[in-house]
Amino acid sequence: MEMKCCSDVKLLVCIIIVLFGMGSWIAINGIWVELPILVDQLPEGWNLPSYMTVVIQIANVGPIAYTIWSFLNPKSSFEKPVVLLMVFVGSAASLLLAFFWMETSVVGGVEHSTALLILMFFLSLVDCTSSVVFLPFMNTFKPGYMTSYYIGEGFSGLVPSLVALGQGVGQVECQNKSSVNATSNVTEYSIQAVYLPSKFPVEDFFLFVFAMMVTCGIAFILLNYMHYCKTEHVNNNKKNLYEMDINSTASSTQKFVETTGDENIDFQGNKRSENEGISSKKMSTTGYLYFLFLIAWVNALTNGVLPSVQSYACLPYGTESYHLAVTLSNIANPVACFIAFFLPVGSAGVIGLISLVGTLVSAYIMVLAAGSPTPVLVESSAGGILVVIAYVAVYLTLTFTKVSVATLFRFEGRKGLLWCGAITQLGSAVGAAVMFVIVNVNSLFQQKYPCT
Repeated sequence: MEMKCCSDVKLLVCIIIVLFGMGSWIAINGIWVELPILVDQLPEGWNLPSYMTVVIQIANVGPIAYTIWSFLNPKSSFEKPVVLLMVFVGSAASLLLAFFWMETSVVGGVEHSTALLILMFFLSLVDCTSSVVFLPFMNTFKPGYMTSYYIGEGFSGLVPSLVALGQGVGQVECQNKSSVNATSNVTEYSIQAVYLPSKFPVEDFFLFVFAMMVTCGIAFILLNYMHYCKTEHVNNNKKNLYEMDINSTASSTQKFVETTGDENIDFQGNKRSENEGISSKKMSTTGYLYFLFLIAWVNALTNGVLPSVQSYACLPYGTESYHLAVTLSNIANPVACFIAFFLPVGSAGVIGLISLVGTLVSAYIMVLAAGSPTPVLVESSAGGILVVIAYVAVYLTLTFTKVSVATLFRFEGRKGLLWCGAITQLGSAVGAAVMFVIVNVNSLFQQKYPCT
């Protein structure tokens, strides 16, 4: 019996697309969640995230080059060979990382984690470029599958976080340590944070990341060559585009009709004539630019600003609040995708309102970070609860916005998805670059360390 889920899409194909989407950012997310272990064993210490941020921004040369090449060759499609190359590079780099992550060398008289940073560059090249390659590839499938891809992208952050949680990453114990004062030769005692040993080594974690990259590659091959998946390719449907949209998005459209109360309103909130069926009209230039700005803004917040200040906003309330905020916000990402799947929104006004709510919550988080190490309610349990709720709420609303806008761009074809992916990466890069200057150069935030 053929398995079906909502919007007349096949459940098995949805699952395969989720596995494919997981490969988009799982490598870089995997390195980030291992930081508490890495900084304890590598020469850069807690300066390592600064180097990692620079490496990721340099890797944006990948999406820039691909986007330029695509616009110079608008009639050619490069997604399939490029995805295969990306999966191969990502898998190879992840495998090498498992064996060489501790290798260091002296650069400019200072010891650096050269192997980790070089391999991370190749992983960043893969993950950053996925924004402009994986998304346009989804134009191969019916519009109903866009949400499945974003669920997979959300899992690329959630799955390594859960594995790291099982590994015991970041568990801290406050211990009374002694040290001898070199000046007075007096033994001094102080409470210091000591990271507890993990349940399995970093090498095993990176082998898990390698396995997930291989899974992504297998999923991609199935999506392209498995007959069951090929039946969901829009290019295999010789019918009129309107009929294709009827088959692939009927359930979603019915939800739009129920939401708006008007069966003649399309996904962009525009009126349709009676003979237009249920397919969407092309966006106006104003609408196109509005949604591109929204994509840039939302990704600047979720991929640049909020991760940069998470430790400043959460650690003053304790390590438990910090880890809950990280884990639950990663869970909120795929949950928002599921909500967008079952309750799609096509109104520009509603999407803008939801993103405004996320922006206001982001402002609250920035206020907490600016107040570190003594933000509001720091002595109250309510403070920790509120910061966790804030991170969950902001990722729910902003991820919902991203998925809703990407679904609209799916109806603009491959070029629309390419623009969506390029602006996604641009917004993320700008947000990360601005926060790097604010946090590391201007030092406007003060860190609250465990046990202090």
